Amino acid sequence: MPPPALVLASIVSVQVGAALAEQLFGLTGAVGAVTLRLVFAAAVLLVVWRPSLRITRQELPVILGFGLVLAVMNLCFYQALTRIPLGVTVTIEFVGPLAVSVIGARRWLHGLWALLAAIGVFALTEASGGHIDLIGVLFALAAATCWGIYIPLSAALGARTSGGRGLALAMAVGGLITLPLGVATAGPAMFSPAALAAGFGVALLSSALPYSIELEALRRIPPRVFGILMSLEPAVAALVGLVVLGQGLRPTQWVAIACVVIASAGATRTQRDGDQRV
Repeated sequence: MPPPALVLASIVSVQVGAALAEQLFGLTGAVGAVTLRLVFAAAVLLVVWRPSLRITRQELPVILGFGLVLAVMNLCFYQALTRIPLGVTVTIEFVGPLAVSVIGARRWLHGLWALLAAIGVFALTEASGGHIDLIGVLFALAAATCWGIYIPLSAALGARTSGGRGLALAMAVGGLITLPLGVATAGPAMFSPAALAAGFGVALLSSALPYSIELEALRRIPPRVFGILMSLEPAVAALVGLVVLGQGLRPTQWVAIACVVIASAGATRTQRDGDQRV
């Protein structure tokens, strides 16, 4: 399977997982859905990597911080999904990694990409005719902020731990953080067979499967090319929202999403090897 197809499969998997999570909201609510995703994803990763529980002082703060950011990012993302369409949520959330790329590059051209992305996000909200949920937008922006923090933490986690050990432990921390919240909000409904099955499916589609696919793709293509391909995620999210959830968008909203996709791809494409990265 060619690397671009692998990356596209990963993107589709994540967005279909998000669409499935929306179906799960009716059973467990957003917090319960996040809990099931993180707990099942942690269980899968712990079984696959079988990490040692001996954690050094250097590893502990990064693992705890990464798990906390992972939990908050998913909680904000799913809360946004309960209020605004999938394509809009992912497009706004994508501002986080784009901002990290622009700040790290410090080139005038990246300022233009940032401006294009800002225009896209503004147009995306304005194109809804004032009917878009402001709270949903704020949750999406909070998820974007977490994603921006997630990137340097991910680099630190990779530098201080080996293989998938750090990710498995951090995912377990995220699951433990959300577990009491999920039980408190969803109650016994979170442990129903239907909720457990859907939650396991979300964990596989949104976490375990795409991580494995992306790892294989990164072995075969440069990170810059990978980043350009990942820029398609907002557009794929909008398509999945349309096909799976019936969330239609206005033509102006599609144009706005295209602006963010182009800005992200452009910022990644013009990244120099010598530019400062976070």
